[in-house]
Amino acid sequence: MRSDSYKLSRSKGVFLSAEWRHLVMLNYEVEASLLSPYIPLGTSLDSFQGRTYVSLVGFRFFRTKLLGCFPIPFHNEFDEANLRFYVRHREGGESRRGVVFISEVVPRRAIAITARLLYGENYTYLPMRHNVEAEEMAKTLAYEWKVQGKWCRLSAQTAGRPTHPNEGSLEQFITEHYWGYSKQRTGGSLEYHVSHAPWKVWAVTTAGFEGDASALYGKRLAAVLERRPDCAFVADGSPVIVFKGTRIQ
Repeated sequence: MRSDSYKLSRSKGVFLSAEWRHLVMLNYEVEASLLSPYIPLGTSLDSFQGRTYVSLVGFRFFRTKLLGCFPIPFHNEFDEANLRFYVRHREGGESRRGVVFISEVVPRRAIAITARLLYGENYTYLPMRHNVEAEEMAKTLAYEWKVQGKWCRLSAQTAGRPTHPNEGSLEQFITEHYWGYSKQRTGGSLEYHVSHAPWKVWAVTTAGFEGDASALYGKRLAAVLERRPDCAFVADGSPVIVFKGTRIQ
């Protein structure tokens, strides 16, 4: 969705508005069968040039407001780390490209509970910390979360200036999914729209994950994260709007 449709959509049923900034995105090619248990009903795996990817993402929330206008005391700025993959859903003649979250970590209990109740998302409340530094043209970023007494760490260092991803690139594929889908405990799936302008991205000189992720993601996905990412970059982010969800069958 481009910035003009972002403006037009502001009048619809808004659940939350915020800014997502300083996104570190580590992307790993995986066998499609690894993701089969997580695919919501009514969706199918999305792929890039025949390859299936999961992404480990860390970023910062800023200016968070419920219903797009009500600031949340003590909850307007916080970190999130999530593991996601990519799907499609056909609605009429439209093929919607979306994201499914395997796990989402935040440092605020109320946010985790609300997201689980309203969207059925797999949110977990854990201690988190971050470090974002900028020096001339280079940025150094790190997000950490504490699982069973040990810290997991997602980090990257950029090079050069940010640019919009090339048309048809993997970076464009990763950043331009504008729908979310989640399995519902009562059956079916929930679909919700996420609106934002296209992001600029930085190339990275180093990027990776450290720690034991098996407690959150299971042994097979944790083993994926032990590898060097097949693609990594940092996105600048933008204001975003998350709309109220609707059920699909």
